[in-house]
Amino acid sequence: MARFVVVPQWQGSGSDRAMRLATGAARIAEDLPRSATEYVDVPLEAGSALDTGVVRASSVLRVREELAATLGQGQGPAVTVGGDCGVELAAVEHAASLDHGIAVVWFDAHADLNVPEESPSGAFHGMVLRSILGDGPPAFASRSAVQPSRTVLAGVRSMDPGEEAFAAESGVAVLAGTEASTEAILAALRATGATSVYVHIDLDVLDPASVTAVNHPEPFGLSVSDLLDAVKSIRAEFELAGAGIMEFAPADEVPGGVTDPDAGDDLTTILRLIAALRA
Repeated sequence: MARFVVVPQWQGSGSDRAMRLATGAARIAEDLPRSATEYVDVPLEAGSALDTGVVRASSVLRVREELAATLGQGQGPAVTVGGDCGVELAAVEHAASLDHGIAVVWFDAHADLNVPEESPSGAFHGMVLRSILGDGPPAFASRSAVQPSRTVLAGVRSMDPGEEAFAAESGVAVLAGTEASTEAILAALRATGATSVYVHIDLDVLDPASVTAVNHPEPFGLSVSDLLDAVKSIRAEFELAGAGIMEFAPADEVPGGVTDPDAGDDLTTILRLIAALRA
């Protein structure tokens, strides 16, 4: 896999530091091969809800169409670089349109299975997986939905009651926190019967001791070595339908006018993950 699509979307985030996600996408892009990297324009404006119950819906929907068009013009699977997790709707939708039997492994501290009526923030990044599964706010429902029974939540540590109920009722496999060992993930993916997998990585799946530049850290996450081992093992056993790396949120500057020093370590981790995906 040698194709990258950079999408510096921040409008799907519920954080008051959402704009850092655009900075994060740009930082990652600086280390990607220029000849293999494409960019999706993100509106400058926040956007309006459009009576969807999703904040900034107009901008998020616009980016969805722009990303879908960009992915549709290329060949082979891509690594999509966000931005907030809402970017993944179009990315997974594209992968599923090419192979209706894919599985999705969702490395994330949060389930992203909310609906507008139950969402604490109204932010789409907390609803995106629900939309990928063909449910959620109607304007965002996937045009090539993934089956819940072919979905594995890995490393999740924060789920709202409605998300827990949906996962249990729909058949989404949940491997909470450090229960998401490589062996457990592979077993859950094998149980789906899929031969190809889309790998979603929200960096907050990592323990806060391992990553600093995220907006929504949760304790008791995976270590970098555990996540790398899982990605490499998935890559070795399954065809890769595509991948996404989301929610890198470095500060532009820290006091003293210098670039956030901790973000450099996080960027090294991101590049190691990208290398594992491309192996």
